[in-house]
Amino acid sequence: MNVYERLSDPLALIVFVITLFLPVIVGLVALKRTRSQSDFFVGGRAMNKLVVALSAVSSGRSSWLVLGVSGMAYARGTGALWAVAGYTIVELIQFLTVGQRLRDDAQRYDSITLLDWFESKFPDSRRRIRVTGALIIGVFLTAYVAAQLNGGAKTLEAALQIPFWTALLAAAVLIVVYMLLGGYIAVAYNDVVRATIMLVALLVLPIVGLVEIGGFAGLAESLRGTDPGLVDPFSLGVGALIGFLGIGLGSPGQPHILVRYMSIDDPKNIRAAGLFGFAWNVVLGAGAVFVGLVGRALVPAVENLPEQDPEMAYLVLSADFFAPALYGLLVGGIFAAILSTADSQLLVVSSTVVRDVWEKVVRSDVELDEQQRLKMSRMVVLLAGIAAVLLAWGAQGLVFWLVLFAWGGLGAAIGPAVILGLFWRRTTASGVVAGMITGAIVTIVWRLWLRDPTGLYELIPGFAAATIAVVLVSLLSRPRGRARV
Repeated sequence: MNVYERLSDPLALIVFVITLFLPVIVGLVALKRTRSQSDFFVGGRAMNKLVVALSAVSSGRSSWLVLGVSGMAYARGTGALWAVAGYTIVELIQFLTVGQRLRDDAQRYDSITLLDWFESKFPDSRRRIRVTGALIIGVFLTAYVAAQLNGGAKTLEAALQIPFWTALLAAAVLIVVYMLLGGYIAVAYNDVVRATIMLVALLVLPIVGLVEIGGFAGLAESLRGTDPGLVDPFSLGVGALIGFLGIGLGSPGQPHILVRYMSIDDPKNIRAAGLFGFAWNVVLGAGAVFVGLVGRALVPAVENLPEQDPEMAYLVLSADFFAPALYGLLVGGIFAAILSTADSQLLVVSSTVVRDVWEKVVRSDVELDEQQRLKMSRMVVLLAGIAAVLLAWGAQGLVFWLVLFAWGGLGAAIGPAVILGLFWRRTTASGVVAGMITGAIVTIVWRLWLRDPTGLYELIPGFAAATIAVVLVSLLSRPRGRARV
């Protein structure tokens, strides 16, 4: 039986549908707090530490954690823990270092977007940073949003047995409506709800599975019987191990994660938010790995999974273990995880177009009042959503190609510039631009021609090359281009 067919049970379907429409209710509540462009894009820099922590976790993980990591653990065993360890450790360090300094600078320069901060920190009369950064962010994130919508549409298509085009429109509408209402505030509070759903799914599911299989000892014995390498976290090749650990290097370059730091109410709360987010990441990551391991123990042959897809282990276990109401919630959790990243990225795309391109480059000579800015911001969210839908529908091959580079490309292009810009006083505008371009180009070249023979994730060489470019070009730049401190 198709695992989605269990949603034909009325109770499961009702719970699933509630998870779909709950974000709209949150958007209506957030509408009253969204009165300015700053509210719309960074929550007026008034978000509390718990919301920031869970929003950062939820928007950064999405279906990659719920389905991707569990599928990776099913296929590769305990080695998947390295992927979780990579981003968990880096994001804790990032919260405690990058987060606090970026929040301080954002308030000092009254920055609403990441590119606002770059241009304020590194005065650039030719707007090279803003134009280069806007191009990189716009291309990668629009494609990423399109892919998330595609994944959400496929979930709705299978779950509700509706045509793909209908499901795609439904997924887009469910995101755009609450974003138009509440902007960042609605997105952040919805991320809290989604992080909670993911916690329930990835905590309860492996616990029930472990009880079913006889605890940790039974799990280890079953996995050894299938493949001894599944219980050896060091069975991966060196390239894969370094690549998994290196996944976390992408975090400092993700604008939709960095904006969370800029939105917190008090820089002093960043530390608490980071520690709370770390704990949440550990629980969610370990849960996703154990879902995959338990799935492999109970269904040893991938041929017995729907579509022979390791990522379906989550749904198979959910269907086998739980009553209709909880099953409906767990299937809704997949959709929630997908949207938790899509909405955050769509908001960054919109802020890039409105604030960084239109207001600061195209029409920098015209002063808009706050209501005009807010109206334009909402209009661009709608237009960006339509563009993402069209891309998801009409260029799926292109979307897939670009998404392969999205995390690595943004991480390599933006991450080194952010880190050095915050901690190295000799960074210059020219160095930032050089790092952005180098990181993007090396990531693409490595992915296309060098990844297969080396086995090394393209983010790592891209990040290294961009770091070198920022340093060298900054040292060669004129002193007047030095960062303001």
